[in-house]
Amino acid sequence: MLTHSEISNFNKYGFLIKRMYLAESCLDEMQHVAVHHLENHISPIEFEADLKYPGAPDSSNAPGGKTSRRLLQAYARDLSFQRWAKNHTLGENLRQLFATKNDLFLSQCHHNCVMTKAKTYSSATLWHQDNRYWSFEEENLVSVWLALGDENKKNGCLYVIPGSHRLEIHPERFNEALFLKNNDVQNELLIKNAEAAELQKGDVLFFHSRLFHAAERNNTSETKLSVVFTYHESGNNPIIGSRSAEQPSIQISRASKSDK
Repeated sequence: MLTHSEISNFNKYGFLIKRMYLAESCLDEMQHVAVHHLENHISPIEFEADLKYPGAPDSSNAPGGKTSRRLLQAYARDLSFQRWAKNHTLGENLRQLFATKNDLFLSQCHHNCVMTKAKTYSSATLWHQDNRYWSFEEENLVSVWLALGDENKKNGCLYVIPGSHRLEIHPERFNEALFLKNNDVQNELLIKNAEAAELQKGDVLFFHSRLFHAAERNNTSETKLSVVFTYHESGNNPIIGSRSAEQPSIQISRASKSDK
């Protein structure tokens, strides 16, 4: 179980890192599946060229045009991902972070992927909040980022801005793609507070859906792999007709009868 201090830090900073969270055998199983799906181009896959983020190939026909950015629909890909998504300890820790006794659900529409950051053709992700792209009744979701290998500044680990999940940012400070604008004095001051969320294999990063985060390119010779799922409470429903409601959420943790 999480300590009172860990829960307090998550509420204050918007993220929490737990070290050596999962057994190596479980990590290796998911990594094996991910590598197999990458090598065999098993759909659905989102390619770097699709998004055209900084550093990505210009098109699918350009060099590196078939470089994967995400293996989508991770939950449906293999039982190893399903077991992780429904991990009992993970469910209890999420219940603590949500401060709830309600049922918990995994969104199939957001994240639900293996993040792949390949050598040479990976792109950088600019500063953003996930909630700017999602549509739920409440902006209160938690993403769980599991490192299948080491993640550091060289291979494109996440950077986060502590406490930024509690800020209200004027819409004019975002560009058309909903990233923080460059050359904005207020944005530059905010980004100065960023920290690298460096992880080792088996570490988990919990982060709030309002937390500002970004990532650089992978400048190593090895592809970086991370499993990312996003969770919400029952009662916090996706807005009907939005992208967030295109697929039903999956119940991963049921409140005990004594809690109801």
